Amino acid sequence: MDKAFETVWADCLEIIKDIVEWQHFKTWFEPIKPVELKGKVLTIQVPSQFFYEYLEEHYVALLAKTLKRELGKEARLEYRIMVDSGNSRNKPLTMDVPAHGYKSFTNNEMDFPLIINNPVKNPFVIPGLKKMQIDPQLNAAYTFDSFIEGDCNRVSRRAGKTVAEKPGGTSFNPLVIYGGVGLGKTHLAQAIGNDVKRLHPNKVVLYVSSEKFINQFIDHSRNNAINDFIHFYQLIDVLIIDDIQFFNRAEKSQDAFFSIFNHLHQSGKQLVLTSDKSPKDLEGVQERLLSRFRWGLSADLQAPDYDTKMEILDTKMKSDGFAVPREVVKYIAYNINSNVRELEGALISLLAQSSLNKREIDLELAKKVLRNFVKSSSKEITIDAIQKMVCEYFGVPYDKLLQKTRKREIVQARQITMYLSKAFTKNSLKTIGEHFGGRDHTTVIHSCQTVKDLMDTDTLFKESVLELQQKVQLAAM
Repeated sequence: MDKAFETVWADCLEIIKDIVEWQHFKTWFEPIKPVELKGKVLTIQVPSQFFYEYLEEHYVALLAKTLKRELGKEARLEYRIMVDSGNSRNKPLTMDVPAHGYKSFTNNEMDFPLIINNPVKNPFVIPGLKKMQIDPQLNAAYTFDSFIEGDCNRVSRRAGKTVAEKPGGTSFNPLVIYGGVGLGKTHLAQAIGNDVKRLHPNKVVLYVSSEKFINQFIDHSRNNAINDFIHFYQLIDVLIIDDIQFFNRAEKSQDAFFSIFNHLHQSGKQLVLTSDKSPKDLEGVQERLLSRFRWGLSADLQAPDYDTKMEILDTKMKSDGFAVPREVVKYIAYNINSNVRELEGALISLLAQSSLNKREIDLELAKKVLRNFVKSSSKEITIDAIQKMVCEYFGVPYDKLLQKTRKREIVQARQITMYLSKAFTKNSLKTIGEHFGGRDHTTVIHSCQTVKDLMDTDTLFKESVLELQQKVQLAAM
C-alpha cells in the first residue's frame, strides 16, 4: 500500500529536523503543507513566491535527497505557491511549479560524492584513478568576497588568502582555523578551497568533515581496504578537514590521518583544518598529531563587533536583493551578539515573517520576530557598555576616559558618557562618578549640564550626542 502524502511529508520532516538548525526548520519547513501525492510526485504548498525562491536556492538538494529516500529514485517534487489575489475576501490564488535544479542523486552520491560520473560503490579502488575525477565538495557560495573582514577575523582571513595563493608554499601549513560555533570557520576554509580552484585549476582540492572522514575509515576497515583509503587521501593537493575536535573519539582514524598528514606535508601539499578550540586545548587527540598541528599557523575567529555585523548584514541584503529599514538593521546588529550564523538567520527569519504576514518590515515586527534570537526584548544598559560605545565612537582609549587629563577630546567624551549614563541607567550620581576613576557626584552634575549647554550652541556636538543616544536606545531594546 502506497504511503499517504501526509505520511510521506511527515517522514521527510523527521529527517530534515535532524539536519538543519532548529530556527531554520521552524522558519522554512514548518509552514510547508503537503497537498497531494501522484505516483512519485509530491506537491507541497508554500506561502509565497519569496518562500519558494528561498527553498529553491538553499534547500532544494536536501529536499531532493530526503524525498528520494522516502519514495525511491524516481521521486519528484512540485510546489504549489500561494499568490495574493488582491481581495481579502477571496481565497488566495495558487500556481504549481516543478522544483528546479532537481538532479538525480544515487545512494553513493548521497553518502560519499567524491567521484564524478562514476557510480561505483567504492571510489577508492578504481584502477587508474584520475585526479580530476575528484569532486572537491565545495560550496560555491563560500568565497573570500562574501566573507566580511573585521578585527575579529583579519588574521585568519589574510592567512587564508595567502594559503590560497601559494598552497603548500608558505609557513602556514597546516593552517588551523579555530573559534566558536557560527563564526565562519567552514565558510573561510571552503573559501580557501574555492580560491585554490580558481587560481590553480590543476590542483586537487577536497573538503571533508571529520565525521565523514571517520565514517569512511570505519567502512574501509570493515572491508580490509585501509590502504586504499589512505592512498586516496594522499592524492589530494589541498586537503580541508572540518571540525577536527571530533577526532577525539576515533583513535584508529587518528592513526590513518597521521599517515596522510605526514605524506601530504612532506610532499609540499597544503592542509587546512578547523576546530572549535585551539590545538593546545584539544582533548583526546594524539600528542603527535597536536605537535604537527602546531607546525603551521593557528588563527582564531572571534564574535564580530558592531561595525562588522552591520557590514555583514548589508552584504547579505545586497547579495539577496532586498532592503530593510536602517533602524531595523541596527537593532539586529546591536542585539545579536552570539555569531554570524544567528545574525544572518535573524535577518532571514524577519524577511520570512514579513512575507508570510504580508506586512512591511519595521522595528515592531523585528522585536516580535527576533524574540527567539534576542534573550530579552528590553535589557538594562550598563555604565560599562555606554563607556565602550562612546570610546568606540570617538576612537578614545578606554583607560584615557578614566584618567585625569585636560585634553579636550577626552574631557568631552567623558562628559557625554556621564550624561548618557545618567539618562539611560538607574545608577546614582555617586555610582556613575565611581566608574570614572572615583570622581564625585558634583563632577557628574557639572558634566551633564555642560553637555546640555553645548547641545544648545554646537550643532555638530549635538548631532554626535543624538547619534550616541540612538545607539544606546537600540542596545537597550
